Amino acid sequence: MIKHSELILNGDGSIFHLHLKPENIGRQIILVGDPARVDTIAGFFDEIVFTVQNREFKTVTGFYKQKKISVISTGIGTDNIDIVLNELDALVNIDLETRSVKKRIEFT
Repeated sequence: MIKHSELILNGDGSIFHLHLKPENIGRQIILVGDPARVDTIAGFFDEIVFTVQNREFKTVTGFYKQKKISVISTGIGTDNIDIVLNELDALVNIDLETRSVKKRIEFT
């Protein structure tokens, strides 16, 4: 089990900085720096199914040609990119309820 201090979750069960749950992201993810670019790219989606923003971290998930895709802004600097990639890794590879590494990765 991963300690609470090593995997911080919000009260709603979402990952701390990104405010995302596993079902909120697509199999393909596009990372951009500036949060304003998220809306530009999401403008090409056929349908938007989820949007959330916390500070410089903005996520829009939708469908483009029947593929579920997420666009996420990292803000500025390598520290922020590190936060985004680590939290995305946790969303995909860790069961947030049991705080254990998944044996099998599944995408919705």
